[in-house]
Amino acid sequence: MANSNAYYDKSSQPVRPKKFFGQHFLKDESIAQNIADALDYTKFSKLIEIGPGTGMLTKYLLKKPIELYAFEIDRDSIAYLKEHFLNPLDNQTRFKIVDQDFLKADLQEVLNDHNFGIIGNFPYNISSQILFKTIELREVVPEFAGMFQKEVARRICAESGNKTYGILSVLTQAFYKTEYLFTVKPQVFNPPPKVDSGVIKLTRRENYKLDCDENLFFKVVKTAFQQRRKTLRNSLKTFNLSDNLKSDLIFAQRPERLSYQDFVELTQKIAQDAV
Repeated sequence: MANSNAYYDKSSQPVRPKKFFGQHFLKDESIAQNIADALDYTKFSKLIEIGPGTGMLTKYLLKKPIELYAFEIDRDSIAYLKEHFLNPLDNQTRFKIVDQDFLKADLQEVLNDHNFGIIGNFPYNISSQILFKTIELREVVPEFAGMFQKEVARRICAESGNKTYGILSVLTQAFYKTEYLFTVKPQVFNPPPKVDSGVIKLTRRENYKLDCDENLFFKVVKTAFQQRRKTLRNSLKTFNLSDNLKSDLIFAQRPERLSYQDFVELTQKIAQDAV
């Protein structure tokens, strides 16, 4: 994702960013502080930062009244974080560097069944996977804030009827209120990415339990958007719907026209039809 023509200043960067990890280190202090300030720290006592790199965001998170768990797999970044952030004695008990892949880690084991927030300047190549894992962990993740490729951030927050509205939009919005906070330009990173970034915030809905079979809900949404140009009557053929159900007006719609509430209703109808 790095721009090969971008100037890389070795003297100002303590750890060389690695393309393999999708690293683009944030250099702007004000942006780091704005990301750190996005969360409501009264909702959890533990926070996961994904991919802290050289700690531009980390240092602002350490000012918050939480225990911080920094998930990092780059050995150079880990060494830098240990040298610069584990020295002060008052940080020893509330800042931990976790040398694990966030996507593979057993977070409940690491955090001892506590509620926790998630935050980070996410590598673009795994950002959607991070979001899906957050959705899986929704019962223990009340808030989330992070930086994505702008196009992905806009898609997550898109409303039904928008051409960018899709699987990410529906599955996220079913459980979280989404908010697009601000856009970040490439020049504030080292090295600069080729595209703009966007910072979003997710706040778990007060009632995040769906009034339908949630496993079926996920299947319906993903199947519907696999053929997004077709009506639901055609894209959901694999569910072997009865002719009576297919005559329902909702099946004449294309998936991008349905809100997450509509997909809940759709899932209920499909479940009832199968009985």
